[in-house]
Amino acid sequence: MRVILAEDSTLLREGLVRLLAEEGHEVVAATADADALLAAVDADPPDVTVVDVRMPPTHTDEGLRAALEIRRRHPGVGVLVLSQYVEKRYATELLSSDTQGVGYLLKDRVAQVQEFLDALERVGAGGAAFDPEVVRQLLARTTHVDPLSHLTARERDVLSHMAQGHTNASIAAQLYISQSAVEKHINAIFDKLRLSGDGGYSRRVLAVLRYLGS
Repeated sequence: MRVILAEDSTLLREGLVRLLAEEGHEVVAATADADALLAAVDADPPDVTVVDVRMPPTHTDEGLRAALEIRRRHPGVGVLVLSQYVEKRYATELLSSDTQGVGYLLKDRVAQVQEFLDALERVGAGGAAFDPEVVRQLLARTTHVDPLSHLTARERDVLSHMAQGHTNASIAAQLYISQSAVEKHINAIFDKLRLSGDGGYSRRVLAVLRYLGS
């Protein structure tokens, strides 16, 4: 795949460049700030971008805002956020439009290099890849009534795996249940969350994103 990196840590950025090159990917550009990232993507859109959240000049949310802009300008470019932080406001916005070609991993929780590479390839191919901790924080209870309170424990497990980007077959394997059981749980989730098939939106996406914390 053709990849553009945005990471302000020189050591990590250069390490990722070497890793991806060794795996046969082409690193089109490796930038240290969000403005350079956007310029590089505009000049030569890659298959996927890897973006840190906190970048110069303020080291707050520049990277995530750049990721949103990439999704707006280049919807066919995959975006994999790789960060130490879950920035709820913009993460919710990033995930609320479409989870195809989107991922969010936490640096400290990527236990193996292959885990990162698998997520990158999944996002580049139009899939999704979300760290369970990201999902947990975005779906955490707020001061409002928990919209997921009517789901059973098993339905919550299925929804959590959906949010991580797993297919029905993968969920079945992870939870040691049949694929038909997974399908039944998903239909029950749709019913309990009152998600119809009307309107042209993916009920699977809406089930994950509809009640994300604000």
